[in-house]
Amino acid sequence: MQQAQSIGQVQHMLSEQGYICGRSLATVVFLSLKLGRPLFLEGEAGTGKTEIAKAIAAALGRRLIRLQCYEGLDAASAVYEWNFAAQMVAIRTAEAAGSAERTALQAELFSADYLIERPLLQAMRPDEHGAPVLLIDELDRTDEPFEAFLLEALSDFQVTIPELGTIQAPEPPIVILTSNRTREVHDALKRRCLYHWVDYPDFPREIEILNARAPEASERLSREIVAFVQSLRTEDLFKKPGVAETIDWANCLLALDVITLSPEVIADTLGAILKYQDDIARLHGSEAKRILDQARASLDAA
Repeated sequence: MQQAQSIGQVQHMLSEQGYICGRSLATVVFLSLKLGRPLFLEGEAGTGKTEIAKAIAAALGRRLIRLQCYEGLDAASAVYEWNFAAQMVAIRTAEAAGSAERTALQAELFSADYLIERPLLQAMRPDEHGAPVLLIDELDRTDEPFEAFLLEALSDFQVTIPELGTIQAPEPPIVILTSNRTREVHDALKRRCLYHWVDYPDFPREIEILNARAPEASERLSREIVAFVQSLRTEDLFKKPGVAETIDWANCLLALDVITLSPEVIADTLGAILKYQDDIARLHGSEAKRILDQARASLDAA
């Protein structure tokens, strides 16, 4: 994909991995790979931000390294830690053998043999298959000090371990950052990246995605599923279903040998598309039928 000569080729290579995307997203992926710039993807949960990193890694035949962000994540946890249990065993062994010479033991304890590499350090290591894809997932869950650390790491593609020195990537990794926008990420970090907002797909594209990810579904069922989910997204819900939920729901319906949607089937399987009880409670009774009728009317009008 790094040698792709057109945006269309990028779309084709991603589609071979089951990832269907529009031209605007394919364009920013193409530019990210061609220019070696990090790619920052923002959007609602379940719109395919994480999946595109997996698709790129598979298309390129590269290793995917994922840093799952969370509140309280610090630089040390993202880069490395020392294997304290193994170090204590080495100390006790040296003491028992009477060979606990301080300088030599310290050099041994803080060597690569006792280093546990975390995602950022792993991404800096050489790889025979080429630079890995580094996915920094849900960056908005972290805090500003971690963002500040990433500024340096992503600018120079190097990390520093006090006991070992600075480790620089021989080839910069392909970096993809995602955010569900639960908070704003600082502009300084965004400026170092190419940016794209990953929105919910329109009807034709969501049908394409469903055909790629749940090909066993009939055309009729696929169209009903997508029409219902898209109608559902217009409702006042706490959490609107993403593309991931559309695919999950289709697979659940296939497992139940469902041929066509009905209010009863929808009520039985709401847990596949809605993840909050208040949202599920809203759709019990006549509401599910209303939205299904609305979805079918949109299909008839198309």
